[in-house]
Amino acid sequence: MSLVRVHNFSVSLDGYGTGEGQSLDAPFGHAADRLHRWFFGTRAFRRMHGDEGGEAGVDDAMARAWGDGIGAEIMGRNKFGPQRGPWEDHEWQGWWGPEPPFHTPVFVLTHHPRPRLEMAGGTTFHFLAAEPEEALRRARAAAGGLDVRIGGGPSTVRAFLAADLIDHLHVVVVPVVLGRGVPLWDGLEGLEQRFRTESVTTPSGVTHLTFTRRT
Repeated sequence: MSLVRVHNFSVSLDGYGTGEGQSLDAPFGHAADRLHRWFFGTRAFRRMHGDEGGEAGVDDAMARAWGDGIGAEIMGRNKFGPQRGPWEDHEWQGWWGPEPPFHTPVFVLTHHPRPRLEMAGGTTFHFLAAEPEEALRRARAAAGGLDVRIGGGPSTVRAFLAADLIDHLHVVVVPVVLGRGVPLWDGLEGLEQRFRTESVTTPSGVTHLTFTRRT
């Protein structure tokens, strides 16, 4: 069976996966870009957006595993955009412009229906009201035997971890303290018992933690 994977998910030292106060001008709330600076400079990030250059090294090697073998993604609504409640603006098509970097079906978890959204480059957003198990069933059906990526945000990753549905988890611990925001680890006591763990700290100051499900 295909694997369920999380990649390049950044958290602060105090365990927050995004800041407080998300808005159109602040996709990560008060955290701004502090959790993701390590990623923005890599070759993997630049190529994802059609650009050349960028830094090589361990950060880049970890970052570029993001896309290999992925056939579908599941994300929370707040990763797709800053709106809350019923969709008042169907013109909003996500943070990524006319050609998002996913190039697969993407299932956006939301309690409010919206027609599917087909974008350039093979990305189609499907808006789905479902619990993790049902969302994963739908994503696997669309992935054609490839793996499914859980893209975030922290509440979505936490829900799939709580349901014991994740096989591979790559978390990047960034040496900043946010003090507030949306936590990743709440309610997941003993999580490490399900996984083999490895870690590496890079010159950028971040620590890459890799959790692989025990067989």
